[in-house]
Parts: sequence; structure tokens; C-alpha cells
Amino acid sequence: MSKSFPNQLFRSIRIKKPIDFPPKQGGNLSFRRLEPPLKVTTTTSTEGRNLKWAVKSGVVEEERATVVVDVEGLVGFLYEDLPHLFDERGIDRAMYDERVRFRDPITKHDTIDGYLFNIRMLKLLFRPEFQLHRTWQTGPYEITTRWTMIMKFTILPWKPELVFTGISIMGINPQTQKFCSHVDRWDSIKNNEYFSWEGVMEVVKQLRYYKTPDLETPKYQILKKTADYEVRKYAPYIVVETKGDKLSGSAGFNDVAGYIFGKNSSTEKIAMTTPVLTQASDHGSYNVSIQIVLPSEKNLGNLPEPNQEALSLRKVEGGIAAVSRFSGKPTEDIVQEKEAKLRAALLRDNLKPREGCLFARYNDPGRTWSFIMRNEVLIWLEDFALD
Repeated sequence: MSKSFPNQLFRSIRIKKPIDFPPKQGGNLSFRRLEPPLKVTTTTSTEGRNLKWAVKSGVVEEERATVVVDVEGLVGFLYEDLPHLFDERGIDRAMYDERVRFRDPITKHDTIDGYLFNIRMLKLLFRPEFQLHRTWQTGPYEITTRWTMIMKFTILPWKPELVFTGISIMGINPQTQKFCSHVDRWDSIKNNEYFSWEGVMEVVKQLRYYKTPDLETPKYQILKKTADYEVRKYAPYIVVETKGDKLSGSAGFNDVAGYIFGKNSSTEKIAMTTPVLTQASDHGSYNVSIQIVLPSEKNLGNLPEPNQEALSLRKVEGGIAAVSRFSGKPTEDIVQEKEAKLRAALLRDNLKPREGCLFARYNDPGRTWSFIMRNEVLIWLEDFALD
């Protein structure tokens, strides 16, 4: 395979199969050279003239040379280094060119100093949390990472939580064996080119206030955030439940609340959590239950039995769910409409929603203004995998 450019020729490049991280659970992380190493031989027609190397996310210059690129080692390095993006250790500056090109939809820098300044500013304005999901080779001089970044804006009184998910395309300079470019793409917008007003509006949209009580909630990890929904991975949790009447209804709430307030076999009072859930097992919502999630330190072995036959304890195994958030007074028509829109968006994106849904209410409707209420519709997914 060869590709012609003015005054130079790229010769065949041998590449091992794509490298995927993280390593298997319990394995030790080690870096090693590829065997055989990836070699790139270049020639120039004029002595001393620089050769421009094409990299998707950046361009670097190289003179006549024989270069060995340890892509596997760089994949492993990113998997170990990037989780330190916002902690005291930080990323390893020595692995980036001085003239590194950084771009996201609303920020750009062209030096490593500017890149590190951007990280410091995020730490100053927000309380950022970076989660690395996957790192893999996507080209001869390119590595891609998939991540979630959660940033609590501590300057504002209500401390909104901004969530971004996406990929970073990391360009490699084959001369220095360092990263020469870093380009971020957000899942929640279409126009990811700098400067993106769509990106600005995405930030502004996430600054709005949803009132979330300071109570325990089911544990989940955000895997992906699009313009229409979040994809979350829920850990298992236990509920006390009874029959309800409709998704937006409150029939049965006094019974499940009574269980945690001490109406159980040992008169034990159990801490309140949020949200209150109603679950419809089919599209028509004819089979509805109302549920309260029990504290995470509880299990089916140490919970008291309900006093009422209509109540039951059940472990929900968790899994992957798509979630749509909204505010306002949740009437039955509104909840059904939100469920239908969410399901349509999932089918449009070639995901596999299960039958039925859950409706989550985080607030006491009698004590919360409707425009700051946090309401969510959840639909469990089949066979979800991050791209």
C-alpha cells in the first residue's frame, strides 16, 4: 500500500490488530514494544526539507528518519495516566509535545502550557471527576479514548452538576513518540468544531436547577449523555413495593412508606431514600407497582418482614437504563409523553429498549415548586455497548 504526497512517498506500514484496554481484571499493567515494531521509512527529494506527516487531528514535521512507534505502550500509558487528570498528581507533561494542539467545542490551546492551564481552570471553577471507559488504537498515529466527565459548578449557590461524555482523539508525533494533538468530541452535540455555539448552549442548559434531596439514591454510573437522554449503569438495589394505580399516581405510597417508618416485623425505622419509583411492566401501564428504594447497607437477609401481605421485598439486579429528565408537575399524560419520546429516541439510535418503564420522583410535590422538581423516566436496555 502506498500513498503519494508532493515530493515524498509513504511506504507500507505494518500494524498489529487494534489494542483495547483496560486489561483483564487483576492483570498487571505493563508496557512493551510491538513485535515486530511498527516501522515507518520516509525519504525526501531535497536534503534538509521537512516532511509533513498527516495525522487526523494534527500535523507534525519530520526529516529523513527511521521511526519505531510503540503504540501499544502509548495505549497503556493513557489508560494509567488519564485517570489522574484532575487529581494532585496530574497528567505526565513529559509525554506531550510543547506545541500540542488541544481542541474541544468551546476551548482551544496550542501549547502544553495552555493545555495544563485549561485543566487548572476546570479544577478551580468546578469539582471535576473524570472516568475513563476505554482506550484503543484507531490509526497508525492515533489513539482514541472514551470517557465521562462530571463537573459540579461550586461557584453557583445551587451547585449544578454538568455531565459530558464523548471521545478524545490523540495524535502521535512519530518523531518524538509523544502526543501532538488532543481533540474532544461530545456525544450531546452535533457541531463539535471550535468554536461551537451549540457547545455553549449545552453548557448553559446544564446550569439549570433541579432540586435533588440530600438523601441516598440508587448508585449508577453515567456511560453516555446525548441531547435526549443519559445511559446509566445501575448497581443492584432492593425495593419495598406494592400495587399502584398509574405511573404518576400515589396509590400504595402510604403502605410502602409505613414499612420504612416502622410498620414491619421488628418495628425498625429505616432511613428514607430518593426517588420514589412507579413501574409499569407493559406499554399500556395496566400493571403498575409503587416502590421505595431501601438503603444500600440493607440486604434481604437483614431486613424485617413487612406486616402487610400486599407488601413485598425484592432485589433489582440493576443493569443499563436510558433516562430522560424533566421538571414540572408530572401528570399522567406528561409522563406517558416523555416515555414515548424516550423510546422513539432509543429506537432511532438503534438501541434495544425493553417493555415497560419506571417513573422516578425525587421531590415531595407538596413542598417543592414544580419548575425545580426533578422527574425522570427510565427504560431498561438490552445488549448495550459503548462504541
